[in-house]
Formats: sequence, C-alpha cells, structure tokens
Amino acid sequence: MIELKSFVNSVWTAGRTAGELLIDPTLGHTLASASSDGVDIGSGLQHSRLIGVPALQALTYADRADKLSTIAAVLTANREDYLRISLENSGATAADASIDIDGSIFTLKYYARLGAKLGAHRYLHEGIAESLSKDGSFQTQHFMRPLKGVAVLINAFNFPAWGLWEKAAAALLSGMPVFAKPATATAWLTYRMVQDVVAANILPPGALSLLCGSARELPDHATSSDIISFTGSTETALHIRGNTSVLRHATRVNIEADSLNCTLLGPDAHPGTNEFELFVREVVREMTIKAGQKCTAIRRVIVPAAFLKDVADAICEKLDKVMVGDPRHAEVRMGPLVNRSQQRQALHGIAALKTEARVLFGDGTHFIPRDADPVVGAFVQPTLLVCDDAATARRVHEVEVFGPVATLLAYSDEQQAFDLARRGGGSLVASVFSANPDFSGRATLDLSDSNGRVLCVSEAVGQTQTGHGNVMPMCLHGGPGRAGGGQELGGLRALAFYHHRFALQSSSKGLEEFAVQSANYAI
Repeated sequence: MIELKSFVNSVWTAGRTAGELLIDPTLGHTLASASSDGVDIGSGLQHSRLIGVPALQALTYADRADKLSTIAAVLTANREDYLRISLENSGATAADASIDIDGSIFTLKYYARLGAKLGAHRYLHEGIAESLSKDGSFQTQHFMRPLKGVAVLINAFNFPAWGLWEKAAAALLSGMPVFAKPATATAWLTYRMVQDVVAANILPPGALSLLCGSARELPDHATSSDIISFTGSTETALHIRGNTSVLRHATRVNIEADSLNCTLLGPDAHPGTNEFELFVREVVREMTIKAGQKCTAIRRVIVPAAFLKDVADAICEKLDKVMVGDPRHAEVRMGPLVNRSQQRQALHGIAALKTEARVLFGDGTHFIPRDADPVVGAFVQPTLLVCDDAATARRVHEVEVFGPVATLLAYSDEQQAFDLARRGGGSLVASVFSANPDFSGRATLDLSDSNGRVLCVSEAVGQTQTGHGNVMPMCLHGGPGRAGGGQELGGLRALAFYHHRFALQSSSKGLEEFAVQSANYAI
C-alpha cells in the first residue's frame, strides 16, 4: 500500500496517523492511504510566501511560461503511469482518463503559449491612458501586478489531474505559488504528478506544495494576499466563504459548486434531422463519460413535448448498447463511480428524483456490470428519467445526482423551454441544438445570464464542436448562482484573479515610461 505524503516547506512529510484509505472502485482493493496529521500547514504557507513568491516573481511571464511548458513535457513523459493510476484509483476507462490527463497537459501548453506572448515583463497594463488635466500633462492608467501571496487550490475528486493544473497554470504564470489540496479519494494521481514535477526540479522552492489528507485548518491561515480556489460541494463552499480569517482579510475566493446543467432541443430539430441525432448522441455521451462524474455533465434534457417519446426512445436505445463494467475490459465504455460513498449518494439522489419522475432506463433490475462484482464495485447503471410535470416539479431542478443520470423535461412553447432551463438556479453550461439561428440567438440571450457558457450546435459544426461538457481553456469555466459564482480559465482572463489591479496617476511621461515595462492585458 502506498503512503501519500505531503510536500510542504519544500520537504516530503508523512502523516502521523494512518489516515483515509484510497480504494479501487472496481475491485475493492486498498491502494493507498493519506493523512495530513502533523503537517504544519501555517508554516508551509508562510514558506511559500517568503520563499516562493520572490523567486517566482523575479521571473518574467515568458520565463514562467517556459516552466509550464517543461511541466507539460514531464507529465507527457509519464502519461502511461498516470493512465494506470486513473484506472485503479478512479475506475476510469482509457478514454475517461485521457480527458483528465491529456486535458491537463493541453491546458498547461495553452497557457505556456499565452505566457510566451507576454514576454519579458512582470506586470500587466490594460486599456489606454486617460487625461486627468486639461493640457493632458497629468494622466491615469490601470495596471495589474501579481498578488504576493499563495494560491490555495482545493480540488474535487473527479479530475485529480486537470483540476490541479487548470488552476495551477494560471497561478504559476501569474507568479503565485501553488498550495494544492486534492480530494483524498483520488489523490494518488495528483500526488504522483507533483512527485514527478518536484523531482524534475522545474520550479523554485516554495512554488509548489501539496497537502494530502484532510484540509484541517487550511482556510484559517488565509491572508489578504492569498487566494482560495475551490471546486466541490455547496456545503463546503459555504464553510470556506464563511471562514473567520477569510472574512477578516477579505481573501479572494473562487467557487465552482453544484450545477444542474441543461441541454435544449430546438422545435425545428424534429426526429430525422441531423440536429436531433447530434442531440441524442451528446446526451448519451454526457451521461456516460466518466460515469457522469463531471461538473459540466447534462442533468436536465429539455425537449419539445411533441418529440418527447422519440427522444426518450432514441436515448434508451443508445444507453442499452453502453457496456458498463471493469474498465480493464476493452469493450467497457463506462466504469464505476470513484467509491462506494459516491455510489450511495447517487442512488439516494435517484430516489429523490423518482418522487417527481419516472425511470425510463436503468431501474437496476438485472443490472450486472461486465467482469465485476456489483456488491464490491461502486457501479451505478446509466439512468434516464422523465418528469411529466416539469413546470411544477422542484427536485428535478434542485437535486444534482453526480453520476450517470439525466431527466427528460418537455416544453410546450419557447418561453417555457427557457423558463425550465433557468430553474436550475445558475449553471456552468447550457447547450442548444437547433438549425434555426433565430431560435439559437434568442435562447443564448435568455440563458446567458444564468450560465457561464452557452454552446450552440447545428449540423454546420456537428463534427467540429468540442462538446457540451468539455471545458476548453479558451472559454470561461464557472457559473452564477448555485454554480458558485466563480470564473476560471477564459484565456488571459484567468490571470486577473491572481493579480491586483491598481490605477497609476502620473505625468504623461512617467506613465509612458512605466507602461513600456509592462505587457498589454488585452482580452
């Protein structure tokens, strides 16, 4: 059994107690243990502030971009090991593991390219100078400089690779040390990646730290110069936001929480159209990729009432062909959830949805995963439900089942479709499948204030669109309301969270001299 140590104060430290066990969700074997007991979190954060901050911020954006590129190369070289760890610890098929691992490498490379364009500068300027005097001799311009604290990254269990590096890429490029706390259940992959990066001696001391095991009092040490970026449950997010130290110091907090994402089939996309087929394919894909354990997965499927039966039949037909079981089997397309705890929560959520919806596929009867023991493994059958009264229902718009589960909702007219979509209370993403640009445009305008991203798909982009649930570093990732109100990624926009914006008032000459030393923050 592997013991996951913490890398804090630039040294590897084992916990003093046995800690939490990491289990193979398919076979039930114990893989590793993790404990943070005895790790000096406060000292580790101060080490990063005193040692890591000056070392990173002595480098230019281009220098730090080069280090991101080197990290990506190290991760690429160890990719096969990461795929094995993902299979054993997360129950991921090769395709599912690739989304996590290759997605993290792609994101690092993307920010390395962006950072290279920022050149030999250490801060940013935005916009143009504006005169504060009649003769133009006294002017002002806004600049952005990196915060002199630590980026505390608290991540969820579903993306142990990408969840770390999509945050760390922007933080390190900005010049802020990273103090990562992965979800313990799947921390082995994060641990191994950090091990490889530390061993390669890419970053200066204090620039990268890892806490394995319980977060303990981590938020209590937050200062006004730090940031906290959290992905996980609404309940935990409330504790972080309400932490006394966080409130006292006005520490910046970015939250990505629950999300009842929806997809909307346009009234023109009747059975037989390419948009109809693309829609059905996307729903099935989002239900089964990573066993539905994605924050961006489709949870609510909103369709014209006239097409409800056609959509239901088409989705059920495709779900029936999805082989669920041990991801070591070449024909298996969907593995288990990451552990029995998540399995119990998913089944509890399905039971809650069943108070307002009927199961069309996946009632669990006679469900036997391929080459796996259903009593030992954390399997949940893909489950499609239909709510007959979506307008008055409550739970289908409030309960997110973090697994391979989606609910069909019928609409009678366009406005009802938009109203149902908005009932999610704020989501990461909504998608619209229609060949009618007018309908797609109206849907986008109506849904854009309640979703962080809107994806519009027609036959014209059917083969090139990146997918409802696929998060691209060029696009904002986050959403309002119950989704947490946060924003990550989005190209250079991501850097703003790790910088302090200030206005400089000076003579026109002094302003020009200062501005020439900074990179243009053009988004």
